[in-house]
This record gives sequence, C-alpha cells and structure tokens, in this order.
Amino acid sequence: MIERCLGARRARQIHKAMRHFKVTILCLVMTIVVLRGTIGAGKFGTPEQDFVEIRDHFYPRKRAEPHRVLEEVETTSSSSSELNNYATFDLNKLLVDEEVDSEKPDPNKPYSLGPKISDWDEQRSKWLEQNPNFSNFIGPNKPRVLLVTGSSPKPCENPVGDHYLLKSIKNKIDYCRLHGIEIFYNMALLDAEMAGFWAKLPLIRKLLLSHPEVEFLWWMDSDAMFTDMAFELPWERYKDYNFVMHGWNEMVYDQKNWIGLNTGSFLLRNCQWSLDILDAWAPMGPKGKIRTEAGKILTRELKDRPVFEADDQSAMVYILATQRDKWGSKVYLESAYYLHGYWGILVDRYEEMIENYHPGFGDHRWPLVTHFVGCKPCGKFGDYPVERCLKQMDRAFNFGDNQVLQIYGFTHKSLGSRRVKRTRNDTNNPLEVKDELGLIHPAFKAMKVSSS
Repeated sequence: MIERCLGARRARQIHKAMRHFKVTILCLVMTIVVLRGTIGAGKFGTPEQDFVEIRDHFYPRKRAEPHRVLEEVETTSSSSSELNNYATFDLNKLLVDEEVDSEKPDPNKPYSLGPKISDWDEQRSKWLEQNPNFSNFIGPNKPRVLLVTGSSPKPCENPVGDHYLLKSIKNKIDYCRLHGIEIFYNMALLDAEMAGFWAKLPLIRKLLLSHPEVEFLWWMDSDAMFTDMAFELPWERYKDYNFVMHGWNEMVYDQKNWIGLNTGSFLLRNCQWSLDILDAWAPMGPKGKIRTEAGKILTRELKDRPVFEADDQSAMVYILATQRDKWGSKVYLESAYYLHGYWGILVDRYEEMIENYHPGFGDHRWPLVTHFVGCKPCGKFGDYPVERCLKQMDRAFNFGDNQVLQIYGFTHKSLGSRRVKRTRNDTNNPLEVKDELGLIHPAFKAMKVSSS
C-alpha cells in the first residue's frame, strides 16, 4: 500500500530507515543494561536515578567535591591550630612531678646542710697549690668571683614573669662580662626542706666546695638588677673580711632591726669561716614547724618585724646581733654604695641622675644595684601594684642597658621604651671611636703576656 502511495523506491527508503531505527533502539537498550551492570542501579532502580548516577559517573563530584575538601581542610586546620597554639596549651600537663619524695626528714634530728667539714682551708690551699692554672686571684686585688642567681624550676605564676626574669639575667650577664666575673644560674631545688627564702643556702655551700678556685661567691636575687655597669667593687676594702652585705652596724647590733641588712645581694669568701656561718644560719630554714617556730622567735627578738615564718635575712640579723663576738669581726656591712638599693627610692630619680651625674659612683648618685623587693615578678601576687612594678623594672633595665648600648652607638628612646635610637653614625675607622665609660676594654681585663 505504501508502495502504491509513495512509489517503490520511496517505500524501500522508509523500510530501510525503520530497520536502522530499530537497531539504534536495541543498541541504546543494550548500552543502558551494560551501564547498569557496570556502575550500578539507582537507589530504587528508577530511570531518573539511573540518569543521575550516569551523570555523576562521567562528571565525578563536580560540585560536591570542592565543598567536601574545603570542609576537611577547615577541620584539619582547626584541629592543628589548637595543637600548635601555645596560648591554649595546658602547661599543667608538663608540670607534673615524676615522683613524690618518699623519704621524710626526721623532725627530731637537727637539720644539716651536709657532712661537717673542719679543714676546708687546708684542703682548698692544697688544691690551689696543685692547680696553679686556676688561681683564686685573676689580677692584683682582683679576686676570682662567681655571681650566683636563679629561679624556680617551674614557670612563673603569671604570664609576664619569665620575660622579666630573662631581662634580669641578661642584665647580670652584661655586668659580669664587663667585669670579668663568672656567672652561675640555678633552676634546681637542691633541698626540698629549704624551699623559698632558704633555697640559696644549700646551693651556696655546694658551689663553694665544688669551686675552690673561686675566692668570692656573689649571691644576687633574681629581682635585683645592676644599674651602674661601670662601678667596680672595692675589693681591697674587703681583704680582711669574709662576709659583705649591704647594711648598717647600728641598725643590726644596736637596734636589732630586721631590715638592718639585706641578703638579696652579698659577697661570701670561700673559706672555713663561711662554711661555719652557713651551718649556723641554716637550722631555722627547714619548712614546716621548725620555720614557723623560728619565725615567732625572730618576731619577738627583732625590732618592727611582722609575724611570719623565719626568713634568711631576719635570721642573719639575729645571729649577728646575738653572737657579734663570734662572727662580727669578719662581717662588713657596706653602706658607702648600693650593694643593694631599694627600688622605691631610686627609680623615679634616674632622669635626675642622668642630668647631674654619670656611671661609676655606685651610690645614691648612680646606684650599683636596684632591688625590686616586694614586687615578686614571678608570683601571683606582690606587695605593690603590678603596673607600677613592671614599669619601674623596665626603667631600671633600660637604665642599665643604655650603658651597654652606648658602647655600640645606641640608646633606648626613653627609659620606658623598648625601642632604640642611634647616638652616633658608623665610621670607616671603628677602632678610633672612644668608649666614654671605658667598659669595652677595661684595664683589669688586660692579659699580661709572659716575656718568655
């Protein structure tokens, strides 16, 4: 019928097209079946779901993948930033003591710093003879000195305390380097019974016995700073003395005033006498009942002392005031310069000192040491406002640091500023530049070359 209507030729073309169409449909069906077997049917096996899966197969996660990767990166970054953040890290994880000391001292047994030594002068003299390269004097009237300071083995109890400890030790290193003094920084509590004020005593004794070449040990608290970098101690003055502290004879021996001397900065000669006075000093130190009861005695016997446990300073005043005949002849209470200088009467006068005086006096005109008694920069609480203490400590540090920086042509912009400025221009003849304070090459540092 088709042939009659369209003609034989046209009809054959249509039949041929129909066969091709049927083959095409069959191929399409087979293709779908194969794809379903390869990539799986949809959740419910519907054609729409099949189409979605086919599309995702050829265009894998074109939109979802970047979002997923971004989420993973954000999650990983957040977790990593927490682990890498010092501000949020719990320091208590590091501050757990490994073990608690199982041995408790016998409260009925008198405390001792160590085995009794009675012939230290002989032992030390013999050692010095056998080791001539380690002389106890490094020049005429220039003893070998070891400056000792330290801090707690744990971090400070406030966020900035360790930074100010760093400033303090930097300050001490500068002075010691300029004056040919060795330095020892301690962070170990050698005897748990002698914590707090008293921790210095076991350390001092150990260092005296371990370093016979040292003639004087110079103890200095961590909250004290050198503020006269040019002042050299008058060592000749102390040739007949073993113990040098800042203080006043009348306040100690006559008034028995508990602040008649200061033990935050003192000199102790390496000799038998020093070991003996350490032995006499230590028994009030063990923490607990002994220290508490000793504190009551000190408060009762010493003028104006508040009620608190025994401290090393009050104990030394008590020993000297009650046993002057035994110890007094070898103790020098220095008041001609500030071996210890109370910060409250000094720091606000720095600008006046700069205007009228110069380094090298060591006294009220330009104090050798500024001691921040009561500020307690490493603790939770101090005896003075925190802001005042920290600002004044910055001023004291910069006051001393300026004397070091001037060697190299710099100074702080102000006593309250961390920033520095130039005080002179560089030159192509640097060795011709004069060091005004004579700190870079002091005479006592000159080495004598043997003629042989």
